[in-house]
Amino acid sequence: MIKFHNTLTNKKEEFVPINEKKVKMYICGVTPYDVCHLGHARAYVTFDVIKRHFIKSGYEVTHIQNFTDVDDKIINRSIEKNISPLELAETYIKDYFSQMDKLNVLRADYYPQVTQMIPQIISFIEKLVQKGFAYDVDGDIYFAVDKFAEYGKLSKRKLEDMKVGARVEADSKKQNPYDFILWKKTKPNEPQSVSWQSPWSKGRPGWHIECSVMSTDRLGDTIDIHGGGQDLIFPHHENEIAQSEACTGQQFSRYWIHNGFVTVNKEKMSKSLGNFFTLTDIFKQFDPRVVRYYLLTQHYRTPLDFSNEALNVAKTTLQGLDEAYSRLVAIVKESDKNITDDRLLKIAQNVKNALDDDFNFEIALSYLHELKNLILNNLTADASFLKQAKYLFEDISQETLGIKVLKQEINSELEELLNQRNLARKNKDWKQADLFRDKLAELGYKIVDNKDGTSTLVKKI
Repeated sequence: MIKFHNTLTNKKEEFVPINEKKVKMYICGVTPYDVCHLGHARAYVTFDVIKRHFIKSGYEVTHIQNFTDVDDKIINRSIEKNISPLELAETYIKDYFSQMDKLNVLRADYYPQVTQMIPQIISFIEKLVQKGFAYDVDGDIYFAVDKFAEYGKLSKRKLEDMKVGARVEADSKKQNPYDFILWKKTKPNEPQSVSWQSPWSKGRPGWHIECSVMSTDRLGDTIDIHGGGQDLIFPHHENEIAQSEACTGQQFSRYWIHNGFVTVNKEKMSKSLGNFFTLTDIFKQFDPRVVRYYLLTQHYRTPLDFSNEALNVAKTTLQGLDEAYSRLVAIVKESDKNITDDRLLKIAQNVKNALDDDFNFEIALSYLHELKNLILNNLTADASFLKQAKYLFEDISQETLGIKVLKQEINSELEELLNQRNLARKNKDWKQADLFRDKLAELGYKIVDNKDGTSTLVKKI
């Protein structure tokens, strides 16, 4: 039984899908005006593990994730770079896929883009206008929040108590300062390539409307899970609920999941504070496997404080897992899915329990380390146990948590160096043995000496 915190009710609830053993999940995607950063990585690794757990639990998951490929930021950046907004967006969409592939994030079933959905967006807005939830001011269409009685139910804000926030600008055109734009009339200085004719004006969609349209178009009026970062709760997700439920008359999403911020020295990571880290820069120093491991070391809803020191700890810890796996693989090559050993069965169940209980990655990782220790203490056990342990290690690390096991090919050069070192050790020529060890280190390998006199090569990360 999977239970998790539902932002809508502010409670941990048992997951009951709309259709048995099926999950309809929509995750808010990036606005591709720049390269991906660590905040993106945290969000999409979080929802990747959540998705993996549903699949492992026997659910059929339909996962939709959008790209906001037309936006003020994209337009402004494209003008700076003197290229078209669509070309700019495509460049950074490619960057997104490149970085997420490195992090071993599973692909969504479909990635709708705003520019591909203009007719559906216009139709959706027309319904809101017809139903009296939206109004036209000189070609700009606004959603009237006071017409939606439940506005604020996700963020737990009361409309009368709210003040204009950072992303809700005062606008004399609005009937209410909290009304938000659905359709933006094109300004004279804006490129025509991202402007479409509508019943109201030539323009483009506002930020919030796209996700409602993309979700309902692909998944229906009501979905099981909607997710994103905590910064999207208000106003973005609040506005999605208002416009979707006003249009369809149905509950938009039954469950809402939000991951915590990435912080630097306890402050939210942001460009304005100058504490902004791109994945491109981070991957120059740290293997993406290390970054993924680090992102799973805290519960997904808690802040994750970034530092090179934290990543170095993750690197050292992951290296320990790699060494245990490499020593295991040196003994057994095959894996046995038929787990009968009580110790292994208990670890497998504990991992499942941890993820069933609000997707607790941190606790699940601790059981992977418990398995590591069990393996290291039983390297001389019978082959049946070791084959089962190998399968379980691969299953927890790679399939469940998405941390690829370190598969390495020992070529003839490496094998010869290792053999020569072992011979030197056998002859007690410690100086020569150290020279071979140093040579292997230069090639990026660490030597692990086993109790039985053999040695295992482990690729350094």
